[in-house]
Amino acid sequence: MVIAHPTLDSLNPDLDEKKPPRRSNGRGKRLLRHIFLTIFALLMLYPLLWMVVSSFKPSNLILSQTGLFPSEVTTENYTGGWDALGTPFTTFLVNSGIVAVGSILGNLFSCALTAYALARLNFRGNKLYFGLALLTMMLPFHVLIIPQYILFAEIGWINTYAPLLVPKFLATDAVFIFLMVQFIRSIPRELDHAAMLDGAGPFRIFWSVILPLMQPALITTTIFTFIWTWNDYFGPLLYLTKTKLYTVPVALKSLVDTETQSGIGIMFAMSLVSLVPILLFFLFAQKHIIKGIATTGIK
Repeated sequence: MVIAHPTLDSLNPDLDEKKPPRRSNGRGKRLLRHIFLTIFALLMLYPLLWMVVSSFKPSNLILSQTGLFPSEVTTENYTGGWDALGTPFTTFLVNSGIVAVGSILGNLFSCALTAYALARLNFRGNKLYFGLALLTMMLPFHVLIIPQYILFAEIGWINTYAPLLVPKFLATDAVFIFLMVQFIRSIPRELDHAAMLDGAGPFRIFWSVILPLMQPALITTTIFTFIWTWNDYFGPLLYLTKTKLYTVPVALKSLVDTETQSGIGIMFAMSLVSLVPILLFFLFAQKHIIKGIATTGIK
């Protein structure tokens, strides 16, 4: 005789009914999260939005009316600022472009070769040279200002772009050397040995094997070199005294009259113009920027 035992489902008939998932709480949390992120993004963008609005205000209203809705709109800041220094602002953009492109080429060439020598070639003093390179990262830039200025003045490089470009071709940016050394060390040495069996020398191995695999590190170097050089103010201010040689940061500072503050609107307008190359750089190189930074971080 078989005795049927009551099951848990029969004792509690409510379990037979499937309860719908509670999605209202999840949707509410996501909504609150999106609201918070939107408010935070607006707070972060407020200074930029204020600068955009202020560039269309008359200079005498910028500091008196601090809201985002101006009572008077004008484009005189753009038209007047373009030739405010007696030289078209295009000249300053071109000058910054020359310095930025030259610095990128110099860092890619010199830092890559230096990093390959320190990471792959065995020679006396290898670790010592690498340690000295890392030591320069801890040395404040301002300590070297006076000796460098005296040296470049004796050579006759003042009011030229040589003080800004020549050091880049001599591997003076230890940050990128360290970055590339660590990246090269992650590349298997078996690739070098295979190239040696085919008769390749050190330079051939670097050019045909190591350099193509260094693309993420090279992209990262390009990104930061462009940003740092484009925004550099102190170096061009120190070595360039002729208006026609000014880069964008030095030209923007020269637009403002420190006593009357009459050039604030012009400076805001030209600052927005100077942001266009950086925005275009990020727009067209966004894929490579994300890939370069992510891959280099993994390495």
